[in-house]
Amino acid sequence: MRTQDIAYIALFGALTAVLGLIPTVYLAGGQVPISAQSLGPMLAGSVLGARRGAASQLLLLLIVASGLPILAGGRGGLGVFVGPTAGFLIAFPIAAFVIGLFAERLWQRLTFVKLLAINIVGGIIVVYAFGIPGWAFAAGKPVTDVAWLCAVFLPGDAIKVAIASAVGMFVKRGYPLI
Repeated sequence: MRTQDIAYIALFGALTAVLGLIPTVYLAGGQVPISAQSLGPMLAGSVLGARRGAASQLLLLLIVASGLPILAGGRGGLGVFVGPTAGFLIAFPIAAFVIGLFAERLWQRLTFVKLLAINIVGGIIVVYAFGIPGWAFAAGKPVTDVAWLCAVFLPGDAIKVAIASAVGMFVKRGYPLI
């Protein structure tokens, strides 16, 4: 791994942490916040590709585990990995990897619409596939109930998908990193 790769990984890990500083809104039972932080894995995968994108999100999770309060709402420490947001957090590196993998495979033919679809798959479907069961387990609720609660997140996630796709295409044209 080159020094430049390490710098990109650190930069996107830090970017995801900074996105957690944007004020959060608690809806859907008040256990999982609506935050800008889930934009981080989408950007990392769209811009850095699979390995570096996933590594940036793993770095973020390691820093969170060490106790630094860099998650949305000023949370950090090992406790967040057993709470309602654990599944969503664990999905961050997986989502970045999935987004990056598809973006790499389609790089020469990548369009905004294709990147939009990729970010929907990785940034929403993959994240929810881990987040909903994790939240249901931590809250002791049925998965179907939690899935309905997650509906309030979809409009914001759709905006994040559009932002990540636009940024990914902008970077592809001007300074391709993948």
